[in-house]
Amino acid sequence: MGQFLGDTSASGEAVLDGYTRLLVRSEHMLEAALAADWETLVAQEADYVQQVERLSTLDAGTSLDREAQQRKAELLEDILENDLEIRRHLIQRRDELGELIGVSQRQRDLQRAYGAGTSVIDAGSRFGAGSS
Repeated sequence: MGQFLGDTSASGEAVLDGYTRLLVRSEHMLEAALAADWETLVAQEADYVQQVERLSTLDAGTSLDREAQQRKAELLEDILENDLEIRRHLIQRRDELGELIGVSQRQRDLQRAYGAGTSVIDAGSRFGAGSS
């Protein structure tokens, strides 16, 4: 039975270690969002999702004591706060891009509407003015 408890403890440590690493990853992602380094954020997000999947599998098969559960809850709270802040920055960026797209579309529409009429038409020859 002592061997079983040792394995459970080791699994619990692995779970907490996984959440700690996940927190570190979310902090790096937040730093990228704050710096508007979207390429880095996207690259890290792919690794983050894989890390979450592995951790959820490990976590599902592990029971934690009260102290470990408390630590896990604290780590999760920090991870979720980072996630919320990252989402705020992503929404802000999405809105900025939407505005840029709108401006670009309006410029294109104006160019289509008025750009085609930029050639000068000789109205005199067209309407017979000057042939009197």
